[in-house]
Amino acid sequence: MRDVDDVVQESYLRVWRASAAQPIESARAFLFRVARNIALDLVRRDRRAPLEQVGDFAGLNVVDESNDVRHGVVTRERIALLAESLDALPQRQRQLVILCKLQGLSHRDAAVQLGLAEKTVTEHVYRGVQRLGEELQRRGLDRFAG
Repeated sequence: MRDVDDVVQESYLRVWRASAAQPIESARAFLFRVARNIALDLVRRDRRAPLEQVGDFAGLNVVDESNDVRHGVVTRERIALLAESLDALPQRQRQLVILCKLQGLSHRDAAVQLGLAEKTVTEHVYRGVQRLGEELQRRGLDRFAG
């Protein structure tokens, strides 16, 4: 019923302003016309942007605080951190860590694919993983898993 009170209040205010500017012949007719126009304005406004009253905000589930959401956010943050840390590696180490550690290619297969000695691949992967661990630790992540 707040809208009704608002219409009455606004109607009296407009009638008072209008009567201050010039005399009104029929205050009653003028008041009803003003009230009708204000009510129509309110109806139009509600059609454009209807508002729904909500009693209990806690029951709305606007923010999902489940473990799945938290886990998803943490996982995305860790993946972003890993990507940034991988980018900090020298190109060859980055390439071989991705091939062998992330894509699961054997050192032998990576060596054949890139035309390198298997021992070279092993050395690059070892150094790359060490640097990657140092970079992750420098960025505040002591362990990547978990």
